[in-house]
Amino acid sequence: MNWAVTTYDSAFGYVSAHGAPLVDLLDPQPGERIIDLGCGAGAFSAEIAERGAEVLGIDGNPDMVAQATATYPGLSFVIGDAHDFTVGESFDAVASNAALHWMTRDPDAVIGRVHAALRPGGRFVGELGGAGNCAELIVAMQTAWRVFGLGEPELPWYFPSPAEYATKLEEAGFTLRLLEHADRPTRMTEGPNGAADWVRAYASRALADVPPELVDPLLDRVNDLAAPALRRESGWVADYVRLRFAAVRKPDGAAPLPGAMPFGPTPSGPLI
Repeated sequence: MNWAVTTYDSAFGYVSAHGAPLVDLLDPQPGERIIDLGCGAGAFSAEIAERGAEVLGIDGNPDMVAQATATYPGLSFVIGDAHDFTVGESFDAVASNAALHWMTRDPDAVIGRVHAALRPGGRFVGELGGAGNCAELIVAMQTAWRVFGLGEPELPWYFPSPAEYATKLEEAGFTLRLLEHADRPTRMTEGPNGAADWVRAYASRALADVPPELVDPLLDRVNDLAAPALRRESGWVADYVRLRFAAVRKPDGAAPLPGAMPFGPTPSGPLI
């Protein structure tokens, strides 16, 4: 699977999307004001700040924000829900690394809030799971749940197709400059027990309604089902498919909402 549209202009320089760090695609400039949306523990925010930009990290998980603040005390982090955050001034760019696919309540609202936060011509750069992401893992989960007589597992992600996400960006007032959809098999490092540990780490919501005595045998079955496709001699591999994009807010877009509180309100609930 490899679907790509690549066009470039002065907003992004000449950066190859495939395989390049997301921060290079963002190309932060000294003095720019940039939001890291879904900042987690702050590592990507720190990369942006190293380029001389002023960074605001926003995340819906208070524990993540606390960890980011403790690890990077010189940077700014706030708790905020990506679906309804507001900012008091326009930013030069919004970036998001491996977070947008967790924002499932209303992806259009997230894109709308990003648009409102940017100045005209501001950049929106991100990478998220795309259509087909974790397909083998998901099929193994769904099959194992059926074998044990359980309902469909609740999956906490949004993995859009390139066409779907491109349409959302364009309809929200962005001009798409780059879009890439490509396989990226990735070594599992979350634990020694392969797919089972991956489910515990990233799909724990699906385990919430499973009787405790069934969890271990259920996850053993997930491993058995996923192993033919994902277990190698060197270890387990997750079948990741990534959607990477760069877009620009159109010059005739709406200005940030009047009277917005700086850096937004307390979120209504955690994102991740």
